Formats: sequence, C-alpha cells, structure tokens
Amino acid sequence: MGENSIRSLLRHDRSLIMGVINVTPDSFSDGGQFNDSSLAVEQALLLVEQGADVLDIGGESTRPGAEEVTVEQELKRVIPVIEALSAQTTVPISIDTYKPQVMRAAVDAGASMINDVNGLRAPGAIEVAATANVPVCIMHMQGQPQTMQAKPQYESVVAQVEAFFKQRVSTALDAGIKLNDIILDPGIGFGKTLKHNLELLKSVAQLRESTGCQMLIGVSRKSLIDMLLGRVVDQRLPASLGLAVQAILNGAKIVRVHDVRETYDAIRAVEAVCNS
Repeated sequence: MGENSIRSLLRHDRSLIMGVINVTPDSFSDGGQFNDSSLAVEQALLLVEQGADVLDIGGESTRPGAEEVTVEQELKRVIPVIEALSAQTTVPISIDTYKPQVMRAAVDAGASMINDVNGLRAPGAIEVAATANVPVCIMHMQGQPQTMQAKPQYESVVAQVEAFFKQRVSTALDAGIKLNDIILDPGIGFGKTLKHNLELLKSVAQLRESTGCQMLIGVSRKSLIDMLLGRVVDQRLPASLGLAVQAILNGAKIVRVHDVRETYDAIRAVEAVCNS
C-alpha cells in the first residue's frame, strides 16, 4: 500500500470513487451507524468489495451545526479503524480531518492521503501535510461548520473559490507540497446556498483548468438535493448518482460518496460509452 498507491491512482485515466466512513455519532447521513470501530472496518471492507478506490475515514462530523470534538476523541475514533484497515486491505486510506495532530497520527497508522475541509488553514496543518509527504485534498469552506449555513454570501462564488484555491495552492507549494499531490474540493454545501452549489458544480472544468489541480466533488446525499427536489436523506440516491456522473463528465477526478456500488455502476457504464 503506502503513499504511492494514491499517486498512481491519480495518474490513471479513469475517475476514482472515494467511499465515506464516518466514525461519528452525528454525521448527517450515516451518523452513529459505524460509531463502533469494528462496524466501521466491516463497512469499509464492504465498500472495497463494491468498488471503492479510496476509503475516507472521518472522526468528526462537519455537517451544518456540528459540534467540535477534541483531538483525543477523534484519535480514539479513527486510529483503530485505520490500523485495522491497513492490515486487511491494499485500498488506500484517506484521513478526513483538519487537525494536524490527527493528520500525523493517521499517516503513521497507515493513511496515505489527507482530506482537509479547512483547507490546511489550522496552525501547523500545512507543515504536517508537507512532512507527511502524501497527497492532500484542500477544500473551500466559508465560515465554520457551526455557522456556515447561516447566511452564506459571495460577490461571485466561482471567482472567490478559484481565488481561494490559487492562494492555498501557492502556500502549499511554498511549504514543499508538490502540485501533483494537491487535489481541490469546492466544498459543496459548506457555506453555500443552492445557487452557489449549482454554479460550482457547473464550473468544475474551469476550476481544474485555472488551478492545474485534480478536482474532488462530494455531493452524495447532501441537502441541496432536498432543496431541489424535496427529498429526505434516504431518498437522495438517484439525484446523488446523477450529480456524481455530471461531475465526472465535467472533469472531476474523484467523487466522494456513501453509495459505492451504485455509483460504481453508474460511472463505469458512462465511462464505457465515452471510451468506446
């Protein structure tokens, strides 16, 4: 396994499916289902069977209004899962955290990617990411999870997210992170209205071209589907699949999803047509 596994996947022509494992009691979609580490490992291995290319392990919910957890709580949730998965599968593991202490411990335990909703802005985070020498995903978020959906406002959401990305990429390069190791996520639902989210999803190709970085899109089961169609969480699969396919066709490299098998079938079928 190791860090080169994700680097080599990023060089492949095909798109990648990142399976979500929330080791939390309060995530918006599957909170509490995999709060026990053995259940989380079992679910992760199931996602591998279903076609996940990467497993994203998170120990703190970032849903709107979510409460922060301590470093100790987060480590207790994610490290046993990462250690167990490292011993049982060669599928690379991503750690979903903004805390540098958790990043470091997770990489030491076997994670080969850092996925940071806070864009490596916490004190010490960018230095830890650089010394860890693994690919990183930098996400845009306006505000903090506790308040981000209060009244998000932008002059131009695409232009401002693009400017944020360029600034963070420049800072990451200065810290010693290689451009090929930087993945960008516009943060669908993180301090954005429905209109903002739709504009960003439409602009994936533009953001990729202007930054020179691969793009990750996480839209699975999110509330914008409810805003569009009036669907509760367990009714959002069809729209999640449509948006995942749309993101890939628009140039996204990675889609972060809960429903791996269904996404795998949808994306691989569409890719077969595109490549025929």
